[in-house]
Amino acid sequence: MSDIRLIYITCESREQALELGRLLVEERLAACANVLGPMTSIYRWEGTIETTDEAVLIAKTTTENVAALTGHIKATHSYSVPCVLSIPIQAEEGNADYLTWLKEKASPSD
Repeated sequence: MSDIRLIYITCESREQALELGRLLVEERLAACANVLGPMTSIYRWEGTIETTDEAVLIAKTTTENVAALTGHIKATHSYSVPCVLSIPIQAEEGNADYLTWLKEKASPSD
């Protein structure tokens, strides 16, 4: 199993995604964060179908950080049930130098 993860997080605005991404990198819960959007989400919430403009935050981290990163997002996000999905990466198929950098920067010892 890979020890590299992409964490997909939806945010209420680009500003929120930028703020959360910066905090994750500052706290070394992620090596890097990308903000995409705006985008439109369509979902069912409390019995109705909603359509909302959001932004996507993608955090690049290690498996070791997933629980702490998820806890941080749940504690600081404006949504009562934020979307936080961990996607494993086939690290042996990527740029080895980049993956080494990612592991170093998502580590509290660097």
